[in-house]
Amino acid sequence: MAAAARIRDSLDRFLDSDIWFSFKRSKVTVAAAIVSGAMILAALIAPWISPQNPFDPAALDLLDAFTPPVWYEDGNPRFLLGTDDQGRDMLSALLYGSRISIMVGLISVVLAMAIGISLGLIAGYVGGTIDAVIMRIADVQITFPAILVALLIDGVARGLLPNERHDELALAVIVTALGLSIWPQFARTVRGSTMVEKNKEYVQAARVIGLSRGLIMVRHVLPNVMGPVLVIATINLAIAVLGEATLSFLGVGVPPTEPSLGTLIRIGNDFLFSGEWWIVIFPGVTLATLILSVNLLGDWLRDALNPKLR
Repeated sequence: MAAAARIRDSLDRFLDSDIWFSFKRSKVTVAAAIVSGAMILAALIAPWISPQNPFDPAALDLLDAFTPPVWYEDGNPRFLLGTDDQGRDMLSALLYGSRISIMVGLISVVLAMAIGISLGLIAGYVGGTIDAVIMRIADVQITFPAILVALLIDGVARGLLPNERHDELALAVIVTALGLSIWPQFARTVRGSTMVEKNKEYVQAARVIGLSRGLIMVRHVLPNVMGPVLVIATINLAIAVLGEATLSFLGVGVPPTEPSLGTLIRIGNDFLFSGEWWIVIFPGVTLATLILSVNLLGDWLRDALNPKLR
């Protein structure tokens, strides 16, 4: 009962907060949240709602290849959005492809957050030589586009791993590549916020009572620097999804046996000018809609957490 009461009190406080008021007042933000939430939910439950497992060879029939969408005269009601060159149902491929793209994006951002927050806290709180070394590494990496850093890491992995092992570890490689390419943004933001927080009275009081540096950083400083981190994480989720799509479009992303939205766009691009437009247009529209909705949420969150705009 006590736990339920605490949850109810927390929910009431949230519904009375400025953030919730700002959210429900913005129709664009509400629409973006509904669209992104629906797409993420559909991707998560893809195995249960998709008409077909598009990556199971036993479920495919080459005679169904290049079937147009259902509103065409020669369309098939079994394939609402048509099929690709292998007879895969495009709707099912979009659901499964979105699942892979979103999963790669989320894990990449979590990895980047773990690295960036840790290094940013250490650099901002400890300072000195450690701060200089960490920030110079971040500065050097920021001078290169994230996609080039990801390509470099993927290329090194391909050179070190045997060919048969690379496809098995392709998802882990691309997640690592994307995570390592975007961590400096988290590190720089956390460092700046930490340098402000470490001089405040509550941190000085924690030092006086004898708490260790690590405990102060994790228990006291970290919760107070998470606001900007959430904004960066939301925006970088869209960047990571786009980065994965770019790598897959270039042929260095996830394996063709489990294609993401980027791989589907690359496959469909070969048939764009032969009349089978749906093979590339539907994945492209899905990717653009996902990135746009997440970016709109990130823009709203940045404004909602900015005290100067309240």
